[in-house]
Amino acid sequence: MKKPQLATNLSENLEKLNVNREKASKLFADVIEKAVKKSKPDTPTVLETDLDNQLANHPASLKIAVLGGGSFGTAMANLSSKNGCEVTLWVRDKRSVKAMQKTHINKKYLPDHKLDERLQFTHDLQAAVKGKDLIFVALPSAAFRETLQKIAPFISGQAIVSLTKGMEKDTFALMSDVIADELPNVAFGVMSGPNLAKEIMNNMPSATVIASQSAALRLAVQTALHSAFFRVFASDDLIGVELGGALKNIYAIAMGMAAAYDIGENTKAMILTRALAEMSRFGVQAGANPLTFLGLSGVGDLYATCSSTLSRNYQIGNMLGRGMSLDQAIKKLGQTAEGINTIQQVNEKAMKEGIYMPITHALHDIIYEDKAPLGVALNLMEAGFRSDVEFVMPHQVQPTHN
Repeated sequence: MKKPQLATNLSENLEKLNVNREKASKLFADVIEKAVKKSKPDTPTVLETDLDNQLANHPASLKIAVLGGGSFGTAMANLSSKNGCEVTLWVRDKRSVKAMQKTHINKKYLPDHKLDERLQFTHDLQAAVKGKDLIFVALPSAAFRETLQKIAPFISGQAIVSLTKGMEKDTFALMSDVIADELPNVAFGVMSGPNLAKEIMNNMPSATVIASQSAALRLAVQTALHSAFFRVFASDDLIGVELGGALKNIYAIAMGMAAAYDIGENTKAMILTRALAEMSRFGVQAGANPLTFLGLSGVGDLYATCSSTLSRNYQIGNMLGRGMSLDQAIKKLGQTAEGINTIQQVNEKAMKEGIYMPITHALHDIIYEDKAPLGVALNLMEAGFRSDVEFVMPHQVQPTHN
């Protein structure tokens, strides 16, 4: 395969930006220090105002398209626009675009937040992607491949970054696989982490991981998104980072379902740690570095998604645990919960390859085979003996304990 190349203008922009990298770091530190000294309980926006003023004098100058007007896509478009990038947010619905152009508010997903005035909106896919440096794709996995096929004629060296945490239905393809299939000669990366959009929009300190084989692309994404409230870490483990973002949705559903039964803190901790064990086992089988699952895209995203009622997958699980059917829960949520599809995909793959994933299998039994949740949970607790961390002490088969 031909080695991916970034567009020339992106490389030139990055060279210019790198010259001022140390100055920019000092700038952020000075702004934070100044804000801490000046801020009072009744003036919570001092830091944001100071930072906006500083960034206005040091624009990032990258041209960016964000495809997908959901909560996370909108939050990333807003963040990069505030950082001084030239950003266009593409939304499929023409009426929604007109409303956002008029009000600069995403009424469906982020109704309580005014978006950056420099952020542009369009429903024209060609206009959105043509001539851009970076294209962030923040679409449901079901629409990912089709959208890439549509933009393919307009790609002339742009780099693609997936923000989608899921797998393609019936193929087990990760979004990086889909990019490689449809746009084989472009540089690409994936972004994942504990990134609840409403918290990011509220300037609560957060972080994410950009994974790519291209150092220039990683730097470009860090330049576009890094701020005093949002830190962007780098990784070259594409498989591990992407699997972490996809697999954790399974366990958010499990945790939401368990919460409906008013479980205790011990049970929550057990679910989280056994979920991490399953994620690591599955990841290693796929070629990921197990240590990646100890980072933001693994345990970080797992904790956030399993602990927050803002998580769509947690909400779906909670509704299922309270007796709703899957169709009723999806209809009430009104958004895509990637974990539902992921359970099917991972359950099939794990069964086929002999990967031990009891929580995933249990959820599949409950959701798709209509088994009683309490009975399935009891069976899980009665399973055979295993080692705690298999990468520390290898698992040895023991007789089933009843």
